[in-house]
Amino acid sequence: MTNSEALKRVTAADVARALGISRATVGFVLNNTPGQTISPATRERVLTEAKRLGYRPHTAARALRSGQSRIILVILPDWPMEYSMRTHLDEASLVLDRAGYSLVTMTPHPGGQAQPLWETLRPDVVLGMAPLPRKMVTEIRDSGVQHVIATVLEDQSEADDDGLRYAEGPRLQVEHLLERGCTQLAFAGSADPRIADLVRTRRALSGQTLTEQTGTNFAADADIDPSNAREVIASWLAQGIDGVVAYNDDIAALVAGAILRSGQTIPDDVAVIGHDDSPLASLFVPSLTSVRVDTAGLGRYVAELALSAVTDAPKPEAGPETEAQLVVRESTGQR
Repeated sequence: MTNSEALKRVTAADVARALGISRATVGFVLNNTPGQTISPATRERVLTEAKRLGYRPHTAARALRSGQSRIILVILPDWPMEYSMRTHLDEASLVLDRAGYSLVTMTPHPGGQAQPLWETLRPDVVLGMAPLPRKMVTEIRDSGVQHVIATVLEDQSEADDDGLRYAEGPRLQVEHLLERGCTQLAFAGSADPRIADLVRTRRALSGQTLTEQTGTNFAADADIDPSNAREVIASWLAQGIDGVVAYNDDIAALVAGAILRSGQTIPDDVAVIGHDDSPLASLFVPSLTSVRVDTAGLGRYVAELALSAVTDAPKPEAGPETEAQLVVRESTGQR
């Protein structure tokens, strides 16, 4: 067999020729066309021969015939693929797979030259994991996508407003530290530029909560990374900081490590609280108090939302999976 023969796609016509029956009959069987009177024996012969020859359906052609690609395209912002996002996408992919759909992700980049996947894949649904620019949403619709599920981003202030309305985790972080008696709070953000918008949103909500509760602002605020953690924390300890709201569990671990290396104790000298309740939170010593969001539940919700757009299923109602939950551990244990 030549290389060109090996690479040639086996077609329904090849199956029909091998069996000596009509192309139409083979097509009816392989496409499971309803209303056809084909004997079980003939159907079995077709399926067996198709498998022997290595026949695989031509997805693009099938999509053109049916009007469906059975692909859900999720547009991701340029965020690091952290634990919560991986869990979210894994669960969404599983739910969609069980329903016969494939989940595909893409991350648009400024100045990118690649043809957008919504043009090449012809997905049944495009779903934005974060607000999308109006121009992008228009381009997606103009490409022929029938179902677009996304918040349209007009400007940055709108994105921040959305975050302030719905992100309850930072509020729980601040309220917990205040309830345990902390009076000098600091916010530890991430220096990763890819998540600057998320950091800004959580910083804004936690600061707003602190002002509402005490009439004061954070006594200190900085973006933390491994290169500056010890210096920043030394400065905070000198200021008398006794509670730290961290952007996520990774930042909480950096902060906690620097506190312990300075000779201070957790939580007696400084209490630290993270966000996302990643595996690191329970494995770190001392274990980190964190905010848990049911990312797997959110993944199921997103998948069901996409399926409701292309099937007769009703839209899912947001339930407990969208609510943040405080998980108290050693890093804020009561004095």
